[in-house]
Order: sequence, then C-alpha cells, then structure tokens
Amino acid sequence: MVTPGTAVPDVTPMSFKDLLESWRENAAQPRTATEYAVRLALDDAARLAALAEMFPGRTPEQFITDLLGAALQEIETSMPYIAGKKVISSDEQGDPIYEDVGLTPRFVELTRKNRKKLEAELAKNK
Repeated sequence: MVTPGTAVPDVTPMSFKDLLESWRENAAQPRTATEYAVRLALDDAARLAALAEMFPGRTPEQFITDLLGAALQEIETSMPYIAGKKVISSDEQGDPIYEDVGLTPRFVELTRKNRKKLEAELAKNK
C-alpha cells in the first residue's frame, strides 16, 4: 500500500562500485555538442588525478562526466516521493497508488525537455 508521504523509488542508482567496474570494462558513451568548464577544488583535482593514474585508459574529463552522471542519478533517486490526493493506479493488493507531487515528476519532465533540445543540437552539428 502506498500512502501519502511514503517513498517509492522507481530507479536504481548506479553505485560508485559499479562505476569503477564500468571504467574497467566499457567505452564511454556519446557526448553532447555542448561543453562545460569547471574549476575543481584542489582535493577533488588530486583525487581526479589519482583516478587518471589508476585507470590510464580514461581522461580526467571522462571521469568527471561519469562521476557527474552517477551523482545526478543519485540525486534523482533521492528526491522524496510525496503522495498527492489523486489516485493514479492500484497495487497488487488493490490498494491505491497516489500521484507523486514532489520534485521528481518536474525533474523528469525538465530532463526530457532538455534532452530533446540537446539531441537536436547534436544532430544539427553532425
């Protein structure tokens, strides 16, 4: 039974352990045409350099991209489910499932909108 205020995660985040395994085994995914510039704290830059030495097949930018992706995924899954008043479905026992009126639906909607923009930009630059 899902009641108002109950958390219902629907996405399993990639753990940092999984991310390390991915770096060992897989190639990087395609990237956007847009570039982002950041200045790192000294300790973060030192840890990034350590990763680059430990996994010499990857660039610091690839690590930043992968770590940011894992962090964003964890943020999304950490957003609390806040049940609204509207029943949108029922579970296996017939108990009501309420719409999520928390941050997650808005975040997912904005993510889809911006992904479409970025895909169009990428297609235009090919």
